[in-house]
Amino acid sequence: MSAPTQRPPKVTEREARQVAEAARQQDWHKPSFAKELFLGRFRLDLIHPHPLPADEDVRRGEAFLAKLRAFCETRVDGGLIEREARIPDETVRGLKELGALGMKIDPKYGGLGLTQLYYNRALALVGSVSPALGALLSAHQSIGVPQPLKIFGTQEQKDAFLPRLARSDISAFLLTEPDVGSDPARLATTAVPDGDDYVLDGVKLWTTNGVVADLLVVMARVPASEGHRGGITAFVVEGDSPGITVEHRNAFMGLRGLENGVTRFHRVRVPAANRIGPEGSGLKIALTTLNTGRLSLPAACAGAGKWCLKIAREWAAEREQWGKPVARHEAVGTKISFIAATAFALEAVVDLASQMADEDRNDIRIEAALAKLYGSEMAWRMADELVQIRGGRGYETADSLAARGERAVPAEQLLRDLRINRIFEGSTEIMHLLIAREAVDAHLAVAGDIIDPDKALADKARAGARAGGFYARWLPKLVAGQGQVPGAYGEFGELATHLRYVERTSRKLARSTFYAMSRWQGRMELKQAFLGRIVDIGAELFAMSAVCVRAELLRTTGDHGREAQQLADAFCRQARLRIAELFGRLWANTDDLDRKVVDGVLAGSYTWLEEGILDPSDDGPWIADTTPGPSDKENVHRKIR
Repeated sequence: MSAPTQRPPKVTEREARQVAEAARQQDWHKPSFAKELFLGRFRLDLIHPHPLPADEDVRRGEAFLAKLRAFCETRVDGGLIEREARIPDETVRGLKELGALGMKIDPKYGGLGLTQLYYNRALALVGSVSPALGALLSAHQSIGVPQPLKIFGTQEQKDAFLPRLARSDISAFLLTEPDVGSDPARLATTAVPDGDDYVLDGVKLWTTNGVVADLLVVMARVPASEGHRGGITAFVVEGDSPGITVEHRNAFMGLRGLENGVTRFHRVRVPAANRIGPEGSGLKIALTTLNTGRLSLPAACAGAGKWCLKIAREWAAEREQWGKPVARHEAVGTKISFIAATAFALEAVVDLASQMADEDRNDIRIEAALAKLYGSEMAWRMADELVQIRGGRGYETADSLAARGERAVPAEQLLRDLRINRIFEGSTEIMHLLIAREAVDAHLAVAGDIIDPDKALADKARAGARAGGFYARWLPKLVAGQGQVPGAYGEFGELATHLRYVERTSRKLARSTFYAMSRWQGRMELKQAFLGRIVDIGAELFAMSAVCVRAELLRTTGDHGREAQQLADAFCRQARLRIAELFGRLWANTDDLDRKVVDGVLAGSYTWLEEGILDPSDDGPWIADTTPGPSDKENVHRKIR
């Protein structure tokens, strides 16, 4: 008789929220442009003039990009990686020799010490040749061992691991489990203290780089006991430790070369010296790491947008229909305009957020999250439009095109590769909730106790007094502002009208949020569709701001200034149409009806609608068995020498 399947610990919705809230960085020591934007305060001074890298950072960054470009042109075969669903070992070895594993690691540990700006540009370059290769480098440095060690590691840990990670060792980040995704309160993997060690048991899923990793960051739950506060904790684990088995290499619709797997830990001993930070700080470490780590994904999306523009331009000028190039037909031309304007916007957002991260004058946790959300969504739309412009050739594989004598354009591969970005490192739905929580932080800080059903009347009374003072000062400022002053932001020329719009709309967004909180109070957190639209409006406003500031920078430096202003104007006008639709859907929507339909679906009221088809799925379990114990499968871990 088989042992029962272990499930993660049962937690209530409130307990899950408490775990997530405890992991949040709850203080704001530095200003935040995006936080102010959601509060109706358009702080243009925080992003304009556009921050610029130091001359030495530019010199080192450009020198490495030149080497990386030459390497990608001569030693990376993206088509081969796609066909064989594997990155050749010699390609990875070449990147190691180039120093690409240590792009973000300080030179004193053997790294290159690139800025966030140039690191992201490097990822965009590599990802344009092979998105799987870009993902390998990103997972290694953005969320793998180097970043948490850089922020939270001891000097001994940095000395021991960073030189290896800069030159030879690949790292991976292990948090997700077969039955645990964005709800870490249910984490099942345990790390039990035993003398000077911890003993790990559990199963981790979707371990990007896990199949080839030398070092792992593992999140595990330490049981509370005498001398141990317990909680979710981060550990550096040697990838070849006894008891670790990579049981499966996962295959996906895209990123076919991704070394992503299922990893089982059975009585794996980890020295206490390898614990990152104190017990219970694992989620805080993970979230803090992602504050800048998330920027690598929109960087890849910006690179994809550039490629979409190149192919759309070349193809739409070559292909003729009804006596003229398809680009001259308005139905196709509007798609090309969208791709061009959005490619400009994605680069503007990523470069601005990256440079802000490098300067470290502002808190960019919301900006980085917005960049990830916006970049992943818009890049997917751009790739979809490119496939549509290419028509049947967009749906045909590059190998098939080449086999019949045409240019091997992997448009359909790009669409498949980009789709995961709306799920990676926080799905769009989770990003909406995460950003919304930060956006309403100021309100909850003064009025949270009022809408908390568990607070005593005395607590609610004190909160009411605080809230009264805050809103008495804040609400009048939402009535009028620079956006209503003709000539405001005049130094931006024709783009000034868009900045005035951003200022006015920022105040409108803040008023809408306040009205919603007044209307729904404690039920606000259940209005996820509403919150998603609020965040999407904020994302568009942030992108418009970044675009205008970048265009002004290019104008003043004489670098394609006129063309940049035209692209910025087009993007802002397109964004304003999207914002108008989102505002309309804040209050006129089908959210209530949708909930009723969902209730009916779950109750089986519409099963009759499913008749007339066959389900090709097998009858296996929805979620794999995660019962702790020794592995009975072959270890598919492979080391790249």
